[in-house]
Amino acid sequence: MNHGMFITFEGPEGAGKTTVLAMLQEYLEEQGFQVLLTREPGGIPIAEQIREVILSTSNTEMDPRTEALLYAAARRQHLVEKVIPALEKGSMVLCDRFIDSSLAYQGYARGLGIDEVSTINEFAIEGLWPDATFYFDIEPEEGLRRISSNSGREVNRLDSENAAFHDKVKEGYMQLIDRYQGRFHIIHAEKELPLVFEEVKAKLLDIINR
Repeated sequence: MNHGMFITFEGPEGAGKTTVLAMLQEYLEEQGFQVLLTREPGGIPIAEQIREVILSTSNTEMDPRTEALLYAAARRQHLVEKVIPALEKGSMVLCDRFIDSSLAYQGYARGLGIDEVSTINEFAIEGLWPDATFYFDIEPEEGLRRISSNSGREVNRLDSENAAFHDKVKEGYMQLIDRYQGRFHIIHAEKELPLVFEEVKAKLLDIINR
């Protein structure tokens, strides 16, 4: 059985992951790779329905543990229904957010504990960690500025959190990068979009060729 590569993309809100991922998919397909581009939470109907619940701006009373459990539930269904079958066919799966988002947002920024949220998610993923993770490094205030200036972007419940929350999200990611040094690759996301794309492309091709 062939086994593809599972590459995840992380970062604060407004880091530009989604735009770069679309460019990356197009480039890789031109090079002959079989590519699946997907996102979390979402990617399949059940998980997209959970996404609507989690990110709805009307659900301001959601408890942090409820939030963490919903993310893990969406993640599980997404894996078994979409990601794992694609990997088994030898595809390269590019996923906009994965387990590290839960660890940074709910584990660290919400104060639930990185290890506690990791335990929930290890049950959901059954050992399927990414082969590599690209972290789009950007100051939270710059990411939020980008969101406010982009009228076409979805504005969700997490976008409306205060600046202190988004600062803690970045602190959480810094802890994860230190913990999983061999898996994370830092991308300097405040640069112009073509330069960000070239940096991602060069690092990904290096990983593939290894």
